[in-house]
Amino acid sequence: MKNTLLQEMQERGYLNQCTNLDKLSKISEKKSISGYIGFDCTATSLHVGSLLQIMILRLMQKYGHQPIVLLGGGTTLIGDPSGKDKTRKILKQDEIKKNIKSVKKVFNKILNTSNKKTKPIFIDNAEWLTKLNYIEFLRDIGSHFTINKMLTFDSVKLRLEREQSLSYMEFNYMILQAYDFFQLYKNYNCILQIGGSDQWGNIVNGTDLIRRLLQKEAFGLTSPLITLSSGSKMGKTEKGAIWLNEDELSPYEYWQFWRNTDDRDVKRFFKFFTEVAPKEVDELFQREKNINNLKILLANETTKILHGEDASKKAERTAKDTFDEGGIGSDLPEIKIDSKIIKKGLSILDFIANNKILNSKSEVRRAIANRGLKIDGIIIEDEKKILQLKDFKKNILKLSYGKKKHYLVKIT
Repeated sequence: MKNTLLQEMQERGYLNQCTNLDKLSKISEKKSISGYIGFDCTATSLHVGSLLQIMILRLMQKYGHQPIVLLGGGTTLIGDPSGKDKTRKILKQDEIKKNIKSVKKVFNKILNTSNKKTKPIFIDNAEWLTKLNYIEFLRDIGSHFTINKMLTFDSVKLRLEREQSLSYMEFNYMILQAYDFFQLYKNYNCILQIGGSDQWGNIVNGTDLIRRLLQKEAFGLTSPLITLSSGSKMGKTEKGAIWLNEDELSPYEYWQFWRNTDDRDVKRFFKFFTEVAPKEVDELFQREKNINNLKILLANETTKILHGEDASKKAERTAKDTFDEGGIGSDLPEIKIDSKIIKKGLSILDFIANNKILNSKSEVRRAIANRGLKIDGIIIEDEKKILQLKDFKKNILKLSYGKKKHYLVKIT
């Protein structure tokens, strides 16, 4: 394969399936192309499970191609059934608009927005989906889809096999996604749709619709769904999702997520989530045998892409201060507490449970019994402990749970 974009995608493990890899390679070798990935905006931030897709868009820019970011203001009103056990919460349009505005911040940080030829185009599919005439849509678009074929797609088949309800609203999602591709091809000359492997059926529907309506060839490409060696889902932790927006998750906590990567996942995560060349990754792993050093480098490289080099260095310094030197790292996640509350005294059980450091008071009791909670490095031995002003040095204390969770508690 001569094409540098698709070659690097293969080397990094980004390629799973493609409708016509050879032809796409020849076209993208000769000229700049546009390709899109759709992101439904169900929350104010995407989480790390979407990061592989964003890295693919970033790689497209590297080789002179233009990414289209389709923010699903229309499809989010419906909800993608792919991989879901039940219908997701229906959001109002105002909520979705707020989410779109917030989600765009991440793309503007990770993607290059200064190059006119490759800067991302942001499009909201509400632009056309909310204006559809139902009867016309059924006649012009719905007539090209058969129920027989739609029932074979995993997004539908798996739900039905598990005897979990699938609403008619969700059943229409794949038609809307195909129509998105048709609109982008017709109005933006977008010849490629990229998605996770669970989107293959939906993507093929789009290429088929373009062929039927426009007599043109479009291309679909999927990346593999990431599963961790531990068996857990990418981006899910005890405390919830690993968000990409800084106001949802601090750069330090993001850095720590990568620093705590399972040993078995470190090498492939270098290829997935950093810009270290795949050949250099192989050489690095032959040269460096200390897996913890590799994890720190992984955390630095991934954090640099999202939050910048300064934030990456600061997070590493905070981790060193906190773990290696037993100090108080300035970049630790903060919990602020009103001085009036502390003057009255606050139960350690209430404080830890209310701030979601642990899920319940019973968990806090178990952690104290197991000598797992510390204030400024000193083990908390009494579950009846009351936090008071004397516990704070210059209005700050460091609360630690185990070896990896540390928080700065500040009096305001």
